[in-house]
Amino acid sequence: METGSGDICTLPEGCISHVISLTSPVDSCRSAAVCTTFRSAAVSDTVWERFLPPDYPSILSRAVNPVEYSSKKELFFRICETILIDDGNMSFSLEKSSGATCYMLSARQLFIVWGGTPHYWTWHPLPDSRFSEVAELVNVCWLEIRGKIESRVLTPKTTYAAYLIFKVEQNSRGLGLLNQETTVKLGAQVSKHTVNVRPIVAEARRRFRRPLRVWGARSTVEAHADTEENRIAVRAPQARADGWMEMEMGEFYNDEGEDGEVEMSFMEVKGGHWKSGLIVQGIEIRPKK
Repeated sequence: METGSGDICTLPEGCISHVISLTSPVDSCRSAAVCTTFRSAAVSDTVWERFLPPDYPSILSRAVNPVEYSSKKELFFRICETILIDDGNMSFSLEKSSGATCYMLSARQLFIVWGGTPHYWTWHPLPDSRFSEVAELVNVCWLEIRGKIESRVLTPKTTYAAYLIFKVEQNSRGLGLLNQETTVKLGAQVSKHTVNVRPIVAEARRRFRRPLRVWGARSTVEAHADTEENRIAVRAPQARADGWMEMEMGEFYNDEGEDGEVEMSFMEVKGGHWKSGLIVQGIEIRPKK
């Protein structure tokens, strides 16, 4: 019922809108089922303005294609689907359940050692990439990829993680023989992990105990399960619904968004052996669930 002195639905719609705006996008959608007053309040611009990031006008002005919308609720769900910004070199979206901001830096936005040398890296389009081009590793012995993003553009009071988004060619060479190291840093927070983009290669090498010849060494170096490197926990990549793989690089807590830059790195520089076949789409920064 919508009548009676104790009925919450008799409150002014503006009051109800204010209360709903203090919840979450999910709760707002659920509240629409309470009564007609709640339904009207739950779709109001007053509510959905609160779920949009404070700098959303600036973000929309950087969009590659204009974002059209008739209400703030429509805008919210429109940008939950990812939009390209900054000349297509970065993507932006909102997490649907919380409204937290998510970004992906394209490969062009990253610092890749020797990335501008065609003998080592090539750049080309892929149909299933959200960006116009990806970076493909041709041949390097020093693999180093770095990225950074301002913490102020991320949602405060939120735990984030950074993910390397990539593929590995079937005829890749050298990847997986040694593990890689990732670091994510924000202020005093430092998250480091040992990862392997090609764990099937690492497992085969351990099983057959094949020796690995390391550049600069006087003799063949055994790199198998008996070494310290292979006794530690190694993170493996996960498949994504979009056909790519992702590797969690590390996490951080974005307190007030005032700690400066989030610095991220992915490296394999110790072995000195040659590697090829890694395709990098970018680094995604999103709330960790």
